[in-house]
Amino acid sequence: MALKYWWMLLVGAAAIVAVLVWIWRRPGRPAPQTFVAHADRLTALPSYQKAMARQKRWLAVAVISVLVLAASLLLAASRPVKESTSIPEHLNRDIMLCLDVSGSMIDTDEAIVGVFAQMVTAFKGERIGLTIFDSSAVQVFPLTDDYEFVAEQLTIAKEAMGHMGGDFSFFDGTYEATGSSLIGDGLLSCVNGFTDEGATKRSRSIIFATDNMLAGKPIFKLSEATTLAKNAQVRVYALNPNDYGSQQYPMDEALELKNAATTTGGLYYALDSGAAVPSIVQKVQATEAAKLKGAPVKSLADQPAMPLGVALLALLGLGAALGKVRQ
Repeated sequence: MALKYWWMLLVGAAAIVAVLVWIWRRPGRPAPQTFVAHADRLTALPSYQKAMARQKRWLAVAVISVLVLAASLLLAASRPVKESTSIPEHLNRDIMLCLDVSGSMIDTDEAIVGVFAQMVTAFKGERIGLTIFDSSAVQVFPLTDDYEFVAEQLTIAKEAMGHMGGDFSFFDGTYEATGSSLIGDGLLSCVNGFTDEGATKRSRSIIFATDNMLAGKPIFKLSEATTLAKNAQVRVYALNPNDYGSQQYPMDEALELKNAATTTGGLYYALDSGAAVPSIVQKVQATEAAKLKGAPVKSLADQPAMPLGVALLALLGLGAALGKVRQ
């Protein structure tokens, strides 16, 4: 515990000492003389001696209570505080789910939206959006912190991506151009989904699920979309379900996707199965949180309970002593 206004103790102590010295050196008024016959016999009585001793004890209690009361109030006025240092984690994050919904990606997409549907109920301050793409991109819902709405939409998306009872109308608008998995166009559409930050700076990240198997001619190459994402301060976290780390996989596509993600300050993950999605998403969340931690902040919390509690006890003691002295 520390004292924010420690100098008040010195000033207060000096004032108390000055008052005590003034009282001690002040010439007292002569006591009025009252003549009582045989007073010595009265003062010699045991009951009188006992009463005088009790009176002196209560006077001592009163004086001590006054001193303790003054000291504790002086300590409270000096503002005792408890110092603590914390590293704040900013929760003003924007997360865009950017999902390639070509046939080879549906299982991974289903796992990702399922994980976020469960996680979103614990979000506080983050905004989340969903964009899907194949030959063209569709924004399912924009960035929002309406978590009840987000959970509902992600549940619908998960059901649509499931093999049983899938709703193909969910993917309307993603086949408007020729080709399939136009990766660069899809990523750029997701980058454009971030709104102006305004006065509050928010972290921007994209969960980018794709195998980077381009089949067609996009308007924007992946490298061009990556450059625009970097310029917009958007970090891309790429999840590739077809990179098993084997030589059979076209490593050029995997390497290109990895370079694109790391260029923006994000990361690249090769998924060996859909079951790995929850742990990967948790790693992404932890990485984002670590990058968003601010500078250490020193905080002070007032701790007036102890001195004020002592002052209350001293006040009660003073009241009791004065009552006894008057009796």
